[in-house]
Amino acid sequence: MKKVDITRLFAHRKLLWVGFLVAILIFLAAFPLYGNAYYIRLLFYMFMYATLSMSWAMFSGATGYMSLAPAAFFGAGMYTMAFLQEALPFPVIIVIGGLVSFGFALLVGLVTLRLRGIYFTIFTFGLVMFVSEVVAYTESHLFHAIGRHILPLDSKTLFYAMLVVAVATIVAIYFIRRSRLGLAMQSIGGNEEAAEHMGVNTTRIKVLTFAISAVFMGAAGVIMAPNLIYIDPRIAFSPAYSFMPILMSVFGGTTQLYGPVVGAAIFAYLERTLREQLPEYFMLTFGILLVLVILFMPHGLEGLVSRLQNKLRAVIWKSRKGGETEQHANT
Repeated sequence: MKKVDITRLFAHRKLLWVGFLVAILIFLAAFPLYGNAYYIRLLFYMFMYATLSMSWAMFSGATGYMSLAPAAFFGAGMYTMAFLQEALPFPVIIVIGGLVSFGFALLVGLVTLRLRGIYFTIFTFGLVMFVSEVVAYTESHLFHAIGRHILPLDSKTLFYAMLVVAVATIVAIYFIRRSRLGLAMQSIGGNEEAAEHMGVNTTRIKVLTFAISAVFMGAAGVIMAPNLIYIDPRIAFSPAYSFMPILMSVFGGTTQLYGPVVGAAIFAYLERTLREQLPEYFMLTFGILLVLVILFMPHGLEGLVSRLQNKLRAVIWKSRKGGETEQHANT
């Protein structure tokens, strides 16, 4: 009987979570119908950073490899939009932007993912700078101008497109973590040498995951470009698009699916506020926050929630134990 009750309780809990998530999705989908322009734009940025943070955590959170390459794939998506905006429909460009970033990440991963530790991190950061300089050089010498204007699109169209990409990222991570690929990534993050001895092709797993995570970054870049209207290499490949997802993921936590999403929601709001009120101290403030989070919250909000849950369980256990002792004494 107890097992049946536990199973039913688990099923009901799962249904409640599904219902809660569906309610949130309906609320977000309907928001442009009644929300004002400021909050629609704010939610758009939350979706974008949630996509970048979850994509980063998909690879780096699972394998332990600190990638600073998100800006390269995000910028590749922006430039895909710039080159194809007049030739193809917007949804098709989103798909192509994801595929372009996938191919780019696949090439980069094949070259770099034999590196480990700080060497991989330095290379990925150098990659962002290198791509930015190559694009700037190519534009100035072939097109005799740096930067491109992007045709503006309706804010609601961009809102729904970014929402769809964010949801697609969540669904992809959910199924990947429950697949053999997800188990292989976790084994790499736990002990890569042991995973290799167990027969896991660690290089192939890392390259594939790295490329899959880049798909969503590139798609988000395509959607972000019309929001900016104008891009150049400095804007498209800004290091902020690499560091912000890391800060958000570390703050929220990378082991649970909700961690990067919560981190992105909080810091997207802070970013918008700081850019509007204290633009000159924006990067300094976020740099200090990143250091503080790493020092005092190494496991992010997930770790804080876990500690609170453990303390609550301990209090409940003690209260039950005390009640049982008192009952035996009365008997």
